[in-house]
Amino acid sequence: MESSTVQSQLVDVQNFLENTVSTLEVFLNETTMHELTQEKQGDETYYKGLLSTIRRLLVNSEYCLEECQIILQKNNFNKEIAEKTLYRIFHGCIEEFFTPRSDVWYEDSRSAYTGAHAIRFQKDAPDSVDRLLKSLEGNFQRMREELDYYENDYRTKMMQSN
Repeated sequence: MESSTVQSQLVDVQNFLENTVSTLEVFLNETTMHELTQEKQGDETYYKGLLSTIRRLLVNSEYCLEECQIILQKNNFNKEIAEKTLYRIFHGCIEEFFTPRSDVWYEDSRSAYTGAHAIRFQKDAPDSVDRLLKSLEGNFQRMREELDYYENDYRTKMMQSN
């Protein structure tokens, strides 16, 4: 892939991450455990897990955004580093959104066929959390489709180097 294409992709990812970070920060700055339990009675331990996973997603997104900014600010654009970064963003941010390590939510693979939202919660979740994830899902899905190339390309390069 050409350097200009990779650079353009990195700019697109940077914009996506800026929007994601902003949305997550607003939610986390304005939401408390008390509000979640007032919104919907449920398992407090599960609610804490939801907030913890959202915080993790925010931290991952901030870290990935910072990586994009550093690469794009350099005078000499390094295509190889940018491609590795896009690969890390695919795994550390995009895939983490759809299948978080905490398993408080998961991706319903059948949603691609039904047109429904892909995120399903393990237990009942407050509506505000559901709205947040639904508001982010479309852009995460778009980024996943755009960055899937780097996932496949990186694996191919790794196999060829062995």
